[in-house]
Amino acid sequence: MKKTYFTLLALCAGIVLISATRSSLRSPYGMTKGTPDIRSISALSFGNDGILFIGDSKGATVYAVETKDNRKKENASAILVHNIDQRIAAALGTAKENITITDMAVNPISHKLYVAVQMSDGTPALLKVDNDRIEAVALKDVNFSSVALNDVYAEDAKDARGRSLRVSTISDIGFDNGKVLVSGLSNKEFSSSFRVIPFPFTGNQDRTSLEIYHTSHGRYETAAPVRTFTTGWINGKEYLIASYTCTPLVLFPMDDLKPGTEVRGRTVAEMGSGNTPIDMTTIKKGDETFLVMANTARPMARIGYKSISGYDGNLSEHVNGTAGASFNQLQTGAGVMQMDKLDNSQLVVIQKQANGDIDLLTINNDSLQ
Repeated sequence: MKKTYFTLLALCAGIVLISATRSSLRSPYGMTKGTPDIRSISALSFGNDGILFIGDSKGATVYAVETKDNRKKENASAILVHNIDQRIAAALGTAKENITITDMAVNPISHKLYVAVQMSDGTPALLKVDNDRIEAVALKDVNFSSVALNDVYAEDAKDARGRSLRVSTISDIGFDNGKVLVSGLSNKEFSSSFRVIPFPFTGNQDRTSLEIYHTSHGRYETAAPVRTFTTGWINGKEYLIASYTCTPLVLFPMDDLKPGTEVRGRTVAEMGSGNTPIDMTTIKKGDETFLVMANTARPMARIGYKSISGYDGNLSEHVNGTAGASFNQLQTGAGVMQMDKLDNSQLVVIQKQANGDIDLLTINNDSLQ
């Protein structure tokens, strides 16, 4: 009897051990294994542990995908891939004319680059770039979770010019302090919105309506979405640093972005009309911190945090040209189509060259003069 008892005890202990092991292998973020119904990839951003956040405007949903790309690499190597558009198209089995690169994001753990693409038939695709190796990322049978956004425009809703409003449901996405940050449009009267979504997802989402004085247009506006944003500390206070089409730079205190409220930002710089910001990030050069922004019609711009903090005004009159906090345009950043921080000393960009080629390359912070 004792032998049987100890055999059963060992068996039960083994079952408990196996159960505990299986439990430890489960995602700690409440994810399930399956195939996410991603209809578009409007924006990408990484969180912790190699979790990739995918903003899907068409589906009005934010997805969190476990990439399992979480092996830490201390130093990022410089990257140079000529004709990146051709290489991406080849990896997808098509021609470069059939793809549009919609966003890219660097995994801060592995320093590998993830690129979002829309095919000419509207199908989204995701690729991973590791040095000069490019491969499609399968989004089938992966661990993922999602949250559907509230108060979004219908798919057939259009603005006064006949342009889709749904496409701007998610204009940019970020991750900060355990929360997913999402800019874009809602279907409310003040449609320019900023959402703060706790992660792991619970279904909760806090939405704030944003208002700015648009200096190029000479009026207050509530219907234009933030095109790109970051967060940063200025004079001891954390701000949402946002830019809009044409290109005002606006500060919103993070403490003011409370659910259900309408918040007016402070316009601290006008960086020129006829232009749309693409990406924004923060870099350091020596002891100074700078904001770097890529644009559609101008070279990258660099603006010091000292310049922003030293400007205590609020642009509230029509501006022709530029005004407010001073900034520099970086000729090394002409033709930049996508940008992200590779590590603390370099950026990675997709850049259109003077001969029309589109290359993927790194730019050292020290060269950003």
